[in-house]
Amino acid sequence: MFISKRHQIILDRLDKNGSIQVGELVDMFDVSEMTIRRDLDMLERKGLLRRVHGGAVCNRGRSYEPPFLSRAASRQEHKQRIGEAAAKLIHNGDSVMFDVGTTTLEVARAITKNQNLTVLTSSFQIAALLAEQPEIRLILTGGILRPDELSMVGHLAERSVRDFYVDKLFLGAAGIDLDAGITEFNLEDTLVKQAMLDQAKEIILVVDAHKFGKVAFTAIAPITDVHHIVTDNELPAEIAQQIEQINIELTLA
Repeated sequence: MFISKRHQIILDRLDKNGSIQVGELVDMFDVSEMTIRRDLDMLERKGLLRRVHGGAVCNRGRSYEPPFLSRAASRQEHKQRIGEAAAKLIHNGDSVMFDVGTTTLEVARAITKNQNLTVLTSSFQIAALLAEQPEIRLILTGGILRPDELSMVGHLAERSVRDFYVDKLFLGAAGIDLDAGITEFNLEDTLVKQAMLDQAKEIILVVDAHKFGKVAFTAIAPITDVHHIVTDNELPAEIAQQIEQINIELTLA
């Protein structure tokens, strides 16, 4: 296994559990204790974890945003299933808005060809993907480019979003907590997301189950603003029950 892949798995486990032991990682990867200690030391130098006796604990602040490529590689199969399930909610003739993100990108990838759609997005990645489908009328917001994310942000992006009213919004997020609501790493992206929420008839939140119970830096909206959540089948039954109790439609992919 490549070192970068091993590091990503370590960080994913830390995100989920808050701490991790050297012995656990030795068994998981079938490598030496010295190799794992070198991995943890390297990640600590990058500020991604904090070494403690026998292992490490999570050291990421709520505003830390993992690189797009790193997020795209994480839980890829789950996101693909979510994307395929969510794309089935799109009907011929719909106007659709796509938020930026690795899971919304999978929804766009799963759109059935030859659908007569109007699509608005702030994501260069999604725009490039859908530009190959001539049946789709594609609108890309203006704004300032976030190079690492290839997303458009700023006043121009917010203003262009508010010029349109759409049938469906596919929204991504960094964290979802039933009390704190839907949260994001970056304030600039959050402001564009909030503009999108105001313009959509139906709001569909597409996130992998790993995001539930997490709170990121900025608040997007209460979870009750969402009409439908599409996530994977690793969502804890307790959280699924709570979502259904507040009358949000839930799809497990």
